[in-house]
Amino acid sequence: MRWLSLFILLLVIVAAVLVAHGISVYHAEVQEPLTLDRTEIVVVQPGQGSRQIIQELADRGWVRYPRLVEAYTRYHGIAGRLQAGEYEVPPGISVGALLDNMHRGLVIRHRLTIPEGWTAQQFLAAVEAHPQLRPFEEPTDLEALMTRLGYEDRHPEGWFLPDTYVFNRDTPSLQVVRMAHEAMLQALDEAWESRVDGHPVETPYGLLILASIVERETGQAEERGLVAGVFVNRLRKGMRLQTDPTLLYAQEPGTTRLTRAELRRDHPYNTYTREGLPPTPIALPGRASLMAAAQPAETDALFFVSRNDGTHVFSTTYAEHRAAVIRHQLDGDASRYGGGQ
Repeated sequence: MRWLSLFILLLVIVAAVLVAHGISVYHAEVQEPLTLDRTEIVVVQPGQGSRQIIQELADRGWVRYPRLVEAYTRYHGIAGRLQAGEYEVPPGISVGALLDNMHRGLVIRHRLTIPEGWTAQQFLAAVEAHPQLRPFEEPTDLEALMTRLGYEDRHPEGWFLPDTYVFNRDTPSLQVVRMAHEAMLQALDEAWESRVDGHPVETPYGLLILASIVERETGQAEERGLVAGVFVNRLRKGMRLQTDPTLLYAQEPGTTRLTRAELRRDHPYNTYTREGLPPTPIALPGRASLMAAAQPAETDALFFVSRNDGTHVFSTTYAEHRAAVIRHQLDGDASRYGGGQ
C-alpha cells in the first residue's frame, strides 16, 4: 500500500503544480500590465462578440491564451456584454482592465469646440472637417441644414451655440449640429425670460440679433454689459446703432476694413444708414453675450470707441466721444464712429 500512498502524493504534487501554473498563466494573461511603447486604439464594432474581440487582442499579441480570457469574461459575467466603441489602450493597462472598460462602455470621447463669435458657415465647416464625425449623408449647405432641422424658412446665422461638444467616434454630423442648435434654443429662452423690464427688443429673435452684435463688438468679457447697454440705450432713443460688424458681415469673408463708400452704401446690414437691428444675427453669440443683451449694464453711455488694445472708451455725449476718437484712432475721423467703434 506504500506505493499507492506515494502515487497519491505524486498526484497531489502534480495537481498543485498544475494549479500553480494555471494561476500564474491566468495572472499573466489577465492581470499583468501590457508592455506597450505608446497608447493604442481598439475599435469594437457593433455586433462584435466577446470571442471576436479577444481574438483581435490575441492578433495584436496582447493575449496568448484566448480561451483562458474567454473563461475570465464568463466567470465575471461580462461575456457578450462588451460595448461597441473606440477604446484607449495605454501602456500599463491589463487585459482584464481593458475588458472591464469595454463592459462599462468607457469609450473615447471626442470634442468639437466652437468659439464665440464664429459664423454659422465656420461652424458647418468645422463639423464637416472633424475626422471622427460621420459625414453628412449628402453634400449640404446651411439652408439645407436648417431644412433638416425643421426650419426651412429660418436664416441659419446665429442658431448654433458656441460651446465644446463631446461625442463618440462615428457620431453622425447632423447629431452634433442638432445638439448645438438645441443648446442655442435653450440658452436663448433662458436669456429672454431673464430680460430687464422695458427692454426695447420685442422678440427672442431680436435678442439673438442684438447678442450677436455684442459678441462681435466685445474684446473683453467685462465690457459685454456696457457694450450691450450702449446699444440698448440707442434703441430706446431711436438712434442708429452705427456698428461696423454688421457692415462687415455683408462683405466678402475675411474683410476687416470698410471704405467710406461702403459706409454710405445703403443695405439691410448698414446700421449707419438704417435704424434698428439688422435683419439677422451676424455671428454665433455665446451664453455671456446672450445674457448681456438681455440684462445690459445700467449706463448713460451712447458711444464707445476702441483703444486698440481690446478695450473701449465709453462716452455719454458726442463731444466726449469725438475727443476719444481723436485720441485713440489714428485718422482722427469722428464722423464714422457712432455707437460701436
